[in-house]
Amino acid sequence: MKVLVTGGGTGGHIYPALAMINAIRAKDPSASFLYIGTENGLENDIVPKHDIPFSTIEISGFKRKLSFENVRTVWRFLQGTRRAKRLIRDFRPDVALGTGGYVAGPVMYAAAKAGVPTIIHEQNSIPGLTNKFLSRYATKVAISFQEAADYFPNDKTVFTGNPRASEVAHAQKANMASTFGFRENLPIVMIVGGSRGAKPIHDAFLEALPQLSDKHCQYLYITGSVHYDKVKESMSDRGDHAHIVVRPFLHDMPNVLASVDAVVSRAGATTLAEITALGIPSILIPSPYVTKNHQEMNARALENVGAAIVHKESEWSGDKLEADIEAIFRKGKAAEMKKAATALAVPDAADKLYDVMTSIAK
Repeated sequence: MKVLVTGGGTGGHIYPALAMINAIRAKDPSASFLYIGTENGLENDIVPKHDIPFSTIEISGFKRKLSFENVRTVWRFLQGTRRAKRLIRDFRPDVALGTGGYVAGPVMYAAAKAGVPTIIHEQNSIPGLTNKFLSRYATKVAISFQEAADYFPNDKTVFTGNPRASEVAHAQKANMASTFGFRENLPIVMIVGGSRGAKPIHDAFLEALPQLSDKHCQYLYITGSVHYDKVKESMSDRGDHAHIVVRPFLHDMPNVLASVDAVVSRAGATTLAEITALGIPSILIPSPYVTKNHQEMNARALENVGAAIVHKESEWSGDKLEADIEAIFRKGKAAEMKKAATALAVPDAADKLYDVMTSIAK
């Protein structure tokens, strides 16, 4: 099977695509792939490292207000579609998979117009503009949240879950004692700040340091490279914190995730797929800077069943962080949240998506 794959801009679009490629390779070692992304997107750095043929087009997103830049975006869409058609003609795929982001627009549109069976995958509970546009032309639409079904044609839409969940569900626990120096008899809380737009998470963590000093939990704080130096400097001014480990990023995120007892993070769809697949209690602070506030809607889906504690960014603070950790670990909430998170997981998401793809492939 020859599979065209596209999706980019953020890890939330890229990692589900990579998870699906890995799943297809496991089922069909003879399968071949072409991944189309952009030169400026994160995919240009990540995808080639996975031994996947990679080509690029130029594209940008529409501004939500009148702007001359939108004229350029239309021109780039047309140019991107033309280049995608040439790449498709040369590769001759049996099926095309789009996981979102601006780049998926012209690529999947070109594939549909070329008669290639297409499936778009929506990770969020509220879809973005690109996938809503593409749903008119796609053969199938795969969704990760049942709530997203309202935005797509009923006859095309199928619930599969996020294939990233299948990948992390089989993660092996890391040796947290030898890797990070953690004690084996204390819960570990991972705090994921991210490299962009997560300043409130950093601020709340630093504010909460005095309350977190009683050491009834241990903390693995992944700051993102942008904030790492500032956080380390701030911590060095506040005394000894041997129970807190700070890293700018992790290369082995799935296995480390499988080893922690709670997560504090934003509410990106792929992050939620990972933590539900592993049954991890979570404290979520959705980013308010995303389209249609979809992170909050993602987070509320977990909150509604008791799998997460959710705070708006405007209401978030160090006191809330300390109180939430107290509730989870000292007041016996962890087991209940773990059970609720596990109930939301779709560990066979990759298998479901694979079945849909093969059913429509040429």
